[in-house]
Amino acid sequence: MTTRQHTIGDLLRRSAARFPAKTAVIYGNVRQSYADLDLEVNRTANALAARGVAKGDRFALFSHNNHAFVVAYFALARLGAISVPINFMLGPREVAYILEHSGATGMLAEEALLPVAEAAAGPAVRVRGVIGAAEGWESFSTWRGDDAEPQVEIAADDPIQLMYTSGTESRPKGATLSSGSLLAQYVSCVVDGEMSSDDVEVHALPLYHCAQLHCFLTPGIYLGATNLILPGADPASILATIEGERATKLFCPPTVWIALLRHPDFDRRDLSSLRKGYYGASIMPVEVLKEISARLPDVRLFNFYGQTEMAPLATILRPEEQLTRLGSAGRPALNVETRIVDDEDRPVAPGVVGEIVHRSPHAMLGYWNDPDKTAEAFRGGWFHSGDLGVMDADG
Repeated sequence: MTTRQHTIGDLLRRSAARFPAKTAVIYGNVRQSYADLDLEVNRTANALAARGVAKGDRFALFSHNNHAFVVAYFALARLGAISVPINFMLGPREVAYILEHSGATGMLAEEALLPVAEAAAGPAVRVRGVIGAAEGWESFSTWRGDDAEPQVEIAADDPIQLMYTSGTESRPKGATLSSGSLLAQYVSCVVDGEMSSDDVEVHALPLYHCAQLHCFLTPGIYLGATNLILPGADPASILATIEGERATKLFCPPTVWIALLRHPDFDRRDLSSLRKGYYGASIMPVEVLKEISARLPDVRLFNFYGQTEMAPLATILRPEEQLTRLGSAGRPALNVETRIVDDEDRPVAPGVVGEIVHRSPHAMLGYWNDPDKTAEAFRGGWFHSGDLGVMDADG
């Protein structure tokens, strides 16, 4: 690799060099240091390479949140292979479409999801791994090769991940993300989201989705934070984890924040360690904002808004504006320019409804194998989100 390489696969190695003994990931009974996680990623990457997985190959990840997902994600990035996270709630036909459209030649599936995976995977999916055990699938635990890091040259704009997003259309589109777009997005998250290496983060929302994976988990690894992986967004488990691990940081959509507030354990658990909270996907009801402020007075709350095509962060509503800018998605993030335009792509006046468009290094390379939809989305040098918005009088 070149001396100037800066890709997703490099982030973990650098954090392991800075914080070798620090706990990187906690999942169930697994507590793994940065040095040990880095070593396991190398071994997994080399095992995949021995099975023929190479730079540019598409490889599907079909699983709930777990330690294996994290290892496989970074191992694929080290090889320059293109990871394809798949929603674990999809059925066989929907998964088959993503596998076929992406041209996936490999797949790692959770044992509980194997009935869907087996029904969806065609003959092109020749490398098959399972988190657990199943006949005809190699156990992920056996994917262990040499200790040395694979030497693969990966450019900033080489595709590194396909995130499938359906939007309002029947067929999902593969947003093609590069290390360059993701790293620019991580910088925006870190700076505007006030993230640091001292964070102890709860990751309870699905890692197949760009919000948890790219706004929180990978920036956390980038910084050298401690990452608490939960299999799902169960309120009791989230609250117990905050107390038990003295977590400082939590992302949830408004529905999960409301479930936490309503859970009987909310007042029984010691949540005093929590310092930063984040939400997205929809606007937080004003009464819930006030309740969070009253019951978690030391928590700084942020609203992250964006699209998969923006990797995904576009704008941030900061803590000081939560109650003064009710209903707002905030202001453009550090590396983003945002406008609201009319049907002729002209900026509209404050108070006028228009389409939200962005210009940013966060933006995807395009839609996988779909130049027409890519051209439609990128017009005049801006990404057209399809979302409607209104500009505040002060911008």
